[in-house]
Amino acid sequence: MYKIRKKEVLASNIKLFEIAAPDIAKKARAGQFIILRLDEKAERIPLTIADYDRKKGTITIIFQEVGRSTYDLGKLEKDEQLLDFVGPLGKESDIDYYGTVVCIGGGVGVAPVYPITRDLHDRGNRVLSIIGARSRENIIWEEQMKKVSDSLYVVTDDGSYGEKGFVTDVLEKIISNENIDMVVAIGPLVMMESVSNMTRTRGIKTVVSLNSIMLDGTGMCGACRVGVGEEIKFACVDGPEFDGHMVDWEVAKSRANMFKKEEKIALEAADCNCLKKGGGC
Repeated sequence: MYKIRKKEVLASNIKLFEIAAPDIAKKARAGQFIILRLDEKAERIPLTIADYDRKKGTITIIFQEVGRSTYDLGKLEKDEQLLDFVGPLGKESDIDYYGTVVCIGGGVGVAPVYPITRDLHDRGNRVLSIIGARSRENIIWEEQMKKVSDSLYVVTDDGSYGEKGFVTDVLEKIISNENIDMVVAIGPLVMMESVSNMTRTRGIKTVVSLNSIMLDGTGMCGACRVGVGEEIKFACVDGPEFDGHMVDWEVAKSRANMFKKEEKIALEAADCNCLKKGGGC
C-alpha cells in the first residue's frame, strides 16, 4: 500500500499528493508517468510525474478532479493509502543541450512540464517558460517554474492575472523576436495542437506529452494508441512524448472524448451519493 505523505489543495479542483514510493522514486525521470488505483474496484489512472525525491522516497502527482475516479481520489487525505501505484512508466524526456527552449504548461500541464523545465535548465539551456490557465485561481506552481526558468510568462484567459489571452499569444511574441531551438508543450490537446501548428510553419522542433486513455500501461491493450505520422504508436510505451508536428490531432481529440457520456453518468452518481438522505437525485 502506498501512503499519502502530503496533500495540498492547489486550486478548488486541483490537488497535490506526495506518495511514499521509494522504489519508483529511485528510477523516476522527467517525462515519465505512473498508473494508480484507489482500490480493487477503481479504474487505473495515468498521471505524469510532477516531481520526485530520491532521498525521501516520494513521488509527487498533481491532478484535476474532472471525472468520477479523480473526484474519488481527491477525497483521500494525508496518511490514507492507495492500493496500486505503478511506475515509472513510459520513456523519459530527451534532456540535452539545445540552446534556447520554450517550455509551456497549460492548466494542470504545468505539473508535468516542471521537471522537464528543471532538467533542461540544469543542462545549460536558456529556458523561457509560459504557464497559463483560465483565471488566477487556477494558476499552479508559479514559484517552482520561476526558479527553473530564465524568464517566466504568466497568462490567463480572463486577464485576472498576468497577460490576458492564451499561451500561444505569448509564444507568438517570443518566436517573432527570438531564435528558438525547441518548444516543449504540455496541457489540453487543443493547446498542444495550436502550439504545434504555430511552430510547424517556422520549423521549430516541438515536443508534446499525450496523456491518453490507458488500461495496462504496457502496450498490450492498445487503448492509448495515437497516430504519429504514418504509424500507430502507443502512448504508454512509445511515449508519452511525441513530435507535435507528427501527431494526428483529430484522432487524438476524438479518442479523448470516447467516454464523455459514461464519465458524466459516473460523476453524477458520485454527486448523488454525497447528498444527504432524502435529498433525491
